[in-house]
Amino acid sequence: MTAREQERSAEAATEVAPARKPALIRLRDGAVRVLEAMPVTNVRTAPIAAGTIGRVLVLWGAARAINLMIMWSWYQISKAYGWGFGPNREHVTTFLNFLSDWDGARYGRIAQVGYPTWLPMDPSGVVQPSDWAFMPIYPALERGLSEVLGIPWQAAGVAISILASAGATVMLYLLLRKVTSARASWWGTVMFSIGPLSFVFVLAYAESLVLFLTFACLYLAVVRKYWWIAPIGVVASFVRPGLLAVALGLGILFLVRWVRREQDPFSIRERWGIIVSGATIGIAGLAWSQIATMVTGTKDAYVRTETAWWIPFIGEGHFVPLTPWFRLAGTWLGIGGIILVLTIAGFFIAWMRSKQIRALGIEVWAYTASYLLYLFAVFLPQQSTFRLLLPVAPLLADDRLSSTPRRQRWVVVVCLVLQVVAVLLLWTIGWP
Repeated sequence: MTAREQERSAEAATEVAPARKPALIRLRDGAVRVLEAMPVTNVRTAPIAAGTIGRVLVLWGAARAINLMIMWSWYQISKAYGWGFGPNREHVTTFLNFLSDWDGARYGRIAQVGYPTWLPMDPSGVVQPSDWAFMPIYPALERGLSEVLGIPWQAAGVAISILASAGATVMLYLLLRKVTSARASWWGTVMFSIGPLSFVFVLAYAESLVLFLTFACLYLAVVRKYWWIAPIGVVASFVRPGLLAVALGLGILFLVRWVRREQDPFSIRERWGIIVSGATIGIAGLAWSQIATMVTGTKDAYVRTETAWWIPFIGEGHFVPLTPWFRLAGTWLGIGGIILVLTIAGFFIAWMRSKQIRALGIEVWAYTASYLLYLFAVFLPQQSTFRLLLPVAPLLADDRLSSTPRRQRWVVVVCLVLQVVAVLLLWTIGWP
């Protein structure tokens, strides 16, 4: 080795390698890059043409008429052929009772006598299904309307559901018009109105009301009226479970707006509006569980009541988040079921990552992603899963679903045909 080579070797040995960033710094930088890559909301400011809301209300009225016609047809068929109602073949009575059974009957009982102060249990101490799985706002409205108008609770429940569905339909359209084109907004609202599970909007169920309030929260988030989200979200938290997804969505929105604050100013008022609304809804979303425990004197009363419906499918066992789908699939289908769950999860992840869904903006994206995660984390997939997917209706504005007249025609036909099938299988002869 020459003297020059020896000198270079010595210099190389004395060079200090660049310092590696600490793990926390690398984690922070990675999180910032993820948040910066989140969808961007391009708020549409063009005014809505005169008569458009009237057109939406005509759509709503026509859709509810179709719902009632399909329900009436299956009701008459079940009576004529002596099918009975539901899988237990119960006696079919009046059409009004037909529209207010299952969960509707539980809401009606709560409206009449309130909640029990105890939880039903079998001889071994396992909690059984009870009315504590159902939130109090909807039955309170049923009772109030029934007493004021002197009508049966069944009629009050159906009326509230139908009227609230009008609010949900209009609010969904207004929300979508803020984040996407007029065409995609209209067809997203059409699919919501006549979709397979839209018959729920004429039942004595709480779905219409919670959808109206949820879409209102999302609309307020898009127009950045964050402080108004809190009171609406608190009310919705006591209509149906699921508003924790709004709280999580607001948390994601806060982080995204924070990292983009130089490009998109994020005022102190807006920051505190998101924080207060998110925290308030989060507390309200967890409050019912504590109320059930305090009134019944049973630890984890609400969770144990909800999971009581799981026992026929997966047996007893403690609730562990993120496991219900795998438990059901593994119990009934083995490893094939696990693969199926992973495939479904992969489909939804790919859909949420698509350009068309990201184009709906960070508010819609963050909420729907949070809600889908919520369903995956805490619910057992059953026949009610289809109904529980209604809150992600803003995803129906996916431009690919209505981009051509041919697709629009197919959307209408498929929605109506599947609705006829759904009323039969998920109401008339099966579990909803």
